[in-house]
Amino acid sequence: MPTPANPTALAQQARRSYAERLLGGMPAIVQAVDQGAKLLAASVAEPALAMKRRELLPVLQVALPMWLQGMAQVLRGAVSNGLVSATRLGDLPLPAAPNKLSLVDDDTIEHEILSSRLALAMMDRASWEFTDLRSRMNVLEGRDELDPNDILRPHVFARIVTSAWLSAPLTLDAWRTLQSVLHDEFSHFAEEAYHETNRFLIERKVLPEVDLRPFIRRTSHGRTDGGASTVLGSGIADSRPGARGGPIRSEVGEETRMMTRAAGLAHGPDQPEAIVGRLNRLIARQLPEFVDTSRARPPPSPRLNAAIAEAQEGLARRVGAAEQGMVGTPQLLDELQQRKNALKQAAATPVERATIEIVALLFQSILTEDAIPATVRVWFARLQMPVLRVAVSEPDFFATVDHPARRLIDRMGSCVMGFDSGTRVVGDLLEKEIKRVVQVVEAYPDTGRRVFQTVLGEFEKFLEHYFRNENEASRKGVSLAQQVEQRETMAIQFTIELRKMLNEVPVQEGIRDFLFHVWADVLATTAVKSGLQSDATKDMKRAAADLIWSASAKVSRAERAEVIRRLPPLLKTLRDGMDEAGIPIPKQDEHIQRLNSSLAAAFTAKTAAISHERLDELMNRLETLEELLPEAEDVEIDESLVLDLSGHESSELEVVAEGGSMPTPAMLAWARELQVGSWYMLDYRNRNEAVQLAWQGLRRQLTLFVSPQGRGVLFQQHRLAAFLQAGLLVPAQDESLTVKATRSAMAKLDSDPSRLVS
Repeated sequence: MPTPANPTALAQQARRSYAERLLGGMPAIVQAVDQGAKLLAASVAEPALAMKRRELLPVLQVALPMWLQGMAQVLRGAVSNGLVSATRLGDLPLPAAPNKLSLVDDDTIEHEILSSRLALAMMDRASWEFTDLRSRMNVLEGRDELDPNDILRPHVFARIVTSAWLSAPLTLDAWRTLQSVLHDEFSHFAEEAYHETNRFLIERKVLPEVDLRPFIRRTSHGRTDGGASTVLGSGIADSRPGARGGPIRSEVGEETRMMTRAAGLAHGPDQPEAIVGRLNRLIARQLPEFVDTSRARPPPSPRLNAAIAEAQEGLARRVGAAEQGMVGTPQLLDELQQRKNALKQAAATPVERATIEIVALLFQSILTEDAIPATVRVWFARLQMPVLRVAVSEPDFFATVDHPARRLIDRMGSCVMGFDSGTRVVGDLLEKEIKRVVQVVEAYPDTGRRVFQTVLGEFEKFLEHYFRNENEASRKGVSLAQQVEQRETMAIQFTIELRKMLNEVPVQEGIRDFLFHVWADVLATTAVKSGLQSDATKDMKRAAADLIWSASAKVSRAERAEVIRRLPPLLKTLRDGMDEAGIPIPKQDEHIQRLNSSLAAAFTAKTAAISHERLDELMNRLETLEELLPEAEDVEIDESLVLDLSGHESSELEVVAEGGSMPTPAMLAWARELQVGSWYMLDYRNRNEAVQLAWQGLRRQLTLFVSPQGRGVLFQQHRLAAFLQAGLLVPAQDESLTVKATRSAMAKLDSDPSRLVS
């Protein structure tokens, strides 16, 4: 490669060219964001979200010029030297900070998260262009890495954009509302800017062919198929969308990766909406009327209706042959392609033709998904025509991610995409249910979304029953988890009621602690094993009453003698109860020693004794305790009341009592949204393995995952969020089935938009 006469000067020229391109393109980007905001405001959404989008429009009209001015202000400085200093960003007048420092910190962290999300979106789109440009710049400047504040870095540009947004002033909530539009526009813009800067350098003979070999370094983790393990160093790695370990992580830094992962970057609720929004904007460029959701669309024309029915019959025959092994996926895809062409010819409007094309692309992606077993894939194929019928008449199928047809496909997909085809009992039951669901949908072609909503509810009930009663791998774990939940719920119920009962009773503090923290669990364990009305449970209640009486002040010799007489059988009952609850002997000895000290103190106590009437009242309340307990649905199983669930640990049930990172509210919300049947990768106790979510308790306070071998792993909600936060529990699939299919469809439409209108 010929070396330029002055490489450093050429590098600076390239950097200025990039900054000037950003500066020159900003007015068009701001205008595109304005148009995207108007499109969002006109699209179908939940009432609250739709209102928020509409209310944002007049605010944007005032603030967008100031946003543009703020970005231009910083970019002009970057044109001169290609770097963006912290002081230059600090020139932007951010909104006045509240008085409470904690709120300032929260806003700062949220700003960092949103900025990092934008940088990740840019890298998702432009990673290869950026990697090539960085290689060329490093060669010219004779360095290993770009300066941290180099304008070429995506996170620097992202910080300029978000800082100027807040100085406009626009709010973080406004950014989140428009995040799909902002990510889409800026990621495309960054890709174009990188591409043009690369072209500038290639024309000047700077690394026409980028060789990544100098960046390869060895690692001690894992091995490749060839036996030697390598990763691409200096942030250069496989940067395809969804690829793990690519430059996305190196660009934003490990601590930012943890922060953005906490906000659900890879799997949070905003990403699917962003992808659907990008699809709509892509289609709108070719067919503006497609995204007009202000009016309901008419049902399919009679001719298209007949073509859909004919295609459905043909697919049913093909799927029947596929079930017998006579037809494979390639033949099935050919059949669908031919059907698509016939359907387009029967379509009456451009919107119908575009809908047919997009649905065909979605199902093409689904049917080539390797993670779906072939025996199940054929049933997804038969859903294409019912979905098309709905999509033609219900525009919100493309406008929202929660259409019941989409949710049904995603729920079935999440269960079978971790499917162990070697375990035929599991496969047969899931296949039969999926087959039944598809046949029900086919049987009611004119009911629109209602039939999808109905079978979705039925499928959810099937999963609950299936993992609890039918699945050999999960059945025992679910039973154990339910016992844990019942025991913990009852322990909290007993604690609450015991606290009420002893609120005004003069009892030693050590006795109170024992009753609240130990004996409530003993009562719950005995009640779960033997029943609330059993003699064993009554004995434990009576022991509680005896302990309360024994620990109250004893002013007469007769009372003290009675305590001494009752003590041995009482201590034996206490030992028996703690044995039943699984408390180890050394711990029992500690509890008994403390109780002895409290009982001894009662002999010299100066407080008033408990009257016989009061004691009888306590005993009566203990005997009818189950009638006083709060409803199980009202009990919160959290770490403030249940500090350690490890007493439930067994060879068949592991209880996760430690590990993870402090979860954010967003991560706690994500933990509550996980769905039964979905597969995850769990890193726990030196194992990294696939597990399936098999059971969730009341209000999802406890969650059970089961390995294919049948070992259960139980999480309390807060601990589950902590594992999600730390990346120790991640979905086995980076995206839901329909989101992945939407992304695939966009790629095909992006490369050939004419297929929408042809």
